[in-house]
Amino acid sequence: MSAQAAKVSKKELNSNHNGADETSEKEQQEAIEHIDEVQNEIDRLNEQASEEILKVEQKYNKLRQPFFQKRSELIAKIPNFGVTTFVNHPQVSALLGEEDEEALHYLTKVEVTEFEDIKSGYRIDFYFDENPYFENKVLSKEFHLNESGDPSSKSTNIKWKSGKNLTKRSSQTQNKASRKRQHEEPESFFTWFTDHSDAGADELGEVIKDDIWPNPLQYYLVPDMDDEEGEGEEDDDDKEEGLEDIDEEGDEDEGEEDEDEDEGEEGERMKEKMTNRKH
Repeated sequence: MSAQAAKVSKKELNSNHNGADETSEKEQQEAIEHIDEVQNEIDRLNEQASEEILKVEQKYNKLRQPFFQKRSELIAKIPNFGVTTFVNHPQVSALLGEEDEEALHYLTKVEVTEFEDIKSGYRIDFYFDENPYFENKVLSKEFHLNESGDPSSKSTNIKWKSGKNLTKRSSQTQNKASRKRQHEEPESFFTWFTDHSDAGADELGEVIKDDIWPNPLQYYLVPDMDDEEGEGEEDDDDKEEGLEDIDEEGDEDEGEEDEDEDEGEEGERMKEKMTNRKH
């Protein structure tokens, strides 16, 4: 092939290659546009599904209300149901100091109410008997989500009785413990009512709404681990006592065998003496 023919062939190849690239880019652009159209349809269906799911949730929330009410009436017959449920819950119990538990012994009922829109938020109500800590009969905390999606929260102002503010006492206790390098008590459970720093990630509120409220009985019935450990220790003690009894019996049997052997040897010696006397 001549040098001129080679140059012509290269030009043709480059021309064909550029044409293929242009076709490919055009097809890719068209594909991207079609993907965007399809994605818009998917988003439209997702939005429609959300609306329908919301209607279903609203429907069943109303249907559940009589059962929640009946459950609350039955729970009211069980002393310390609320505080026991909280103490048995692994996450909530980590937030409870000793005095928090004492105050929660006056808790009679916990209720979670989702707002009618559901997506806009919910409220948690804590009902209390007359108690030595605060005047309120009901302590509430609400969580809201506005139209722009920004979360916020608000709560009842706790009317503490003189010298009974557990949130201040908790802070003082922690400062003393820090100075003495002792184990620090957790912040008071009741500081949760005044904490609105991150309403969108309120773990305690979510745990109560999504875990405890749907089925509090599962946590009330959690077995006391201390009792189980105590029973295990008793079983171990019984086993050790049994082994000791076996060892003692074994020692007694060995003693009896030794005595039998001694008596046998003594008998042989007596026979030998009698034989010698006869001779």
